[in-house]
Order: sequence, then C-alpha cells, then structure tokens
Amino acid sequence: MPKKEAPINHLQKYLPVGTYEPVLHFLSEYHVHLTIARERTSILGDYRHRTNGSNHRISVNGNLNPFAFLITLIHELAHLLTYEKFGNKVLSHGREWKQVYGFLLDQFLKNKTFPADIEYEIKKTLHNPAASSCAEEGLTRILHRYDVKKPGRQLIEDMSADTVFKTSDGRVFKKGNKIRKRYRCQEISTGRIYLFSPVYEAELIPSRV
Repeated sequence: MPKKEAPINHLQKYLPVGTYEPVLHFLSEYHVHLTIARERTSILGDYRHRTNGSNHRISVNGNLNPFAFLITLIHELAHLLTYEKFGNKVLSHGREWKQVYGFLLDQFLKNKTFPADIEYEIKKTLHNPAASSCAEEGLTRILHRYDVKKPGRQLIEDMSADTVFKTSDGRVFKKGNKIRKRYRCQEISTGRIYLFSPVYEAELIPSRV
C-alpha cells in the first residue's frame, strides 16, 4: 500500500520561515509525491524516481527540526534533478549530484535561510558534500542544537567515560575511549566492541547504586 502523500499546506510547519514558496515551486514543477515519514534511524530521507508515468517520490522524516528537514529535502530534490538530467547513467552521490546539491543549497544560503552557525558548516562542505548529512559530523553537531531536547538522551561525545547507554534498537553499550574520530564502545550483552560516531544520540541508562 503506497504511503499517504502529505497535504501541501501541511508541509509549511516542517520548514524554516520563508522557505515554503521556493520548496513548493520544486514540488509542483516536478510533480513530487512527498511523504512525511515517522522517525527512521537508518535514513533521514529517501528518493524514488518516476516510473511508467508515476510521480517522483520523496520521503523525509517528520521528527527533524526545520533546518534539518529542509537540508534533507534539498538532498532528495538534488537526486530528482540529477535523475531528470542524467537518468541512471551517473553515480547516486557522484560529481553530478554534488554539483546539483551544492547549487540548491547555495540558493537558500543566498536568501539567508539558515542561522550563522549552520550556514558556516554548510559552506565548509558546499563544493564536496557527503552522501548524507549524517556523515558530516560538524553539520550534524550544529543541527542538533536546534532539536527539541529529549530528556535522558545525549550525544556520545557529551557522555562521560563508562556511561551506559541504549541505542534505538534496544542494545545496551558502555562508552569507552576515543579511537581517532570514533568512540570505542562495548556491548554489554556480548562484550563485542563497536565504534560510534561522536554525534550519535542515544538514551542514557541510569547507573545503579
């Protein structure tokens, strides 16, 4: 069963002030079926190109703050525009996509859409963006400042050593030392070691006295 399309006027509450009209222009011009998805831990957004007369389909997680929502939507729109120009002849996050994504971001930067700290991080990677905004730790860290804070949750880098935390899939870990760019954490149930991004957000497990 296909996911229900988000009413266009419903979209406005997910976007930063002043961005509804330019976003609506792209969605209307390219006949995009947009879905506001529930929180997904593995992806923030998704794009499916049109087939056999169907519309392009984009989904974006509805739990994102307005700036993260817009950046994710721009990411997926860049896939759409790249497909319109090149079809399936180029890599999904190759040079062509990076150029389109950078161009779209630049349009919103010119309109002063983002606060200064987010704008600074975007400009740092504008000409060579990562395949996912999640992979850009600096941007993820800054965007986190604008999230609605959830009690009992923290970024890995903000946790004290030996803090016990739970991931979204229910597994429990103990924070260890930092190895280069990631933290070495031990899964409590298996003793296995996993590496976590410093900007991964997890649920704190209260210590037992």
